[in-house]
Amino acid sequence: MYPMKLLAREQLAVFRFVLRWSLLATPLGIVVGSACAFFLWSLDQATAARFRYPDLLYLLPAAGIVIGAIYAAYGTSVDAGNNLIVDQIHEPGGGGVPLRMAPLILVATVLTHLFGGSAGREGTAVQMGGSLASSLARWLPNLSRGDVRIFLMAGVAAGFGGVFGTPVAGAIFALEVVTIGRMNVSALLPCLLAGLIADKTCAAWGIGHLQYHVESLLPVDGQTGVDPVDRWLMAKVMIAAIAFGAVSFCFAEAVHGLQALFRRWVAWSFLRPAIGGILVIVLVGIFGTRDYLGLGVTSPNPHSVTILSSFQAGGADPWSWLLKILFTAVTIGSGFKGGEVTPLFFVGATMGNTLAVWLGAPVDLFAALGLIAVFAAATNTPIACTVMGIELFGGEFTVHYAMACSIAYLMSGSSGIYLSQRIAHRKGDSAEVSGIETLRTLRESRRAAPPSGVESSEDHSATK
Repeated sequence: MYPMKLLAREQLAVFRFVLRWSLLATPLGIVVGSACAFFLWSLDQATAARFRYPDLLYLLPAAGIVIGAIYAAYGTSVDAGNNLIVDQIHEPGGGGVPLRMAPLILVATVLTHLFGGSAGREGTAVQMGGSLASSLARWLPNLSRGDVRIFLMAGVAAGFGGVFGTPVAGAIFALEVVTIGRMNVSALLPCLLAGLIADKTCAAWGIGHLQYHVESLLPVDGQTGVDPVDRWLMAKVMIAAIAFGAVSFCFAEAVHGLQALFRRWVAWSFLRPAIGGILVIVLVGIFGTRDYLGLGVTSPNPHSVTILSSFQAGGADPWSWLLKILFTAVTIGSGFKGGEVTPLFFVGATMGNTLAVWLGAPVDLFAALGLIAVFAAATNTPIACTVMGIELFGGEFTVHYAMACSIAYLMSGSSGIYLSQRIAHRKGDSAEVSGIETLRTLRESRRAAPPSGVESSEDHSATK
């Protein structure tokens, strides 16, 4: 009888956990989903206005001054953005994530897109989700530090799932992005519930998401359950995945490098995005195209390079991915807001298009692989991005998604767009990291280390 009593006690504890987090995640998902719906609607309006009035681009430096001044006056405590959310998940406290992060990032992102900055939208959604979750947590009684961590992760999942329409990927992303090589699976149900409810709330507000199609290898009769795995195709996927990992490294380093340069050379923070806006205008003049402004998901010009056009033969130029990195690094690096994920989608999809031509592979499949694999490598979330591939493109090519995301993740090295990510296992090393190590501390230690084969002054003096 003792094992049965123990089992009953365990099941009762599980039932209480499920009921409690269902009650907590439901209002969180509704609130964050509603905020995402308003944000996506505002973003659509801003993008449409920019298409109607292209001369708005020339006001981008002025918009940069406004954004910089707002954050200098009210946003110094939230300027770390997604990294602040990750830090608070690791170590809740210090007042949590300020509520003002949500309206500040929303307004700044809409202004960035209205005037032509090359940025994304995930950063806004995740920051709104984390900010709202942190604020709600302060009102809820009897939440332990562990509960607050889970609640913040659920807020991230709700923001991600609501803004992209991928609630399962959003839930796994919230678990995976916090620590490289380790996930807190106990938070899966709260994150999944919050992501699903946020997604349904967005839909209830009439907000839809773009649909992608990968059909080139599917049977004409539309039958499902096909096995498209081919050894030569898989070899091409692996080659492309190496390139996807390398380009994600270049993207992350370009953004971080330009951020460091702007902070070093421009003392007044409100002037940094103004200078960045001027540089974006100069880039438009040099390359004679506006295809790399804004989200880059769609365009009223049928000949423009977009994420959607990349799924068709001839829908991207050979160097579209590199130009998008340049435009986005200048925009984000100088202080504009919005995030990097949708630009990463653009970079990956256009690079996949180019690699498909070079390798003689299906264009739509490789655009899809690039979209998720570059994102997986830059955020160190290969599992979440594999699931995202299934949610966005269908499950027929799951093996290809997993292979591309896994290899790209490994090939990106110790890099990423979120420097507050902690490292539990270094890539290619089965040993667990001792102590607390983040991408930021690892980068700093490697930058401070002397080049290989060169003795440091301390080592040299010790040998005397």
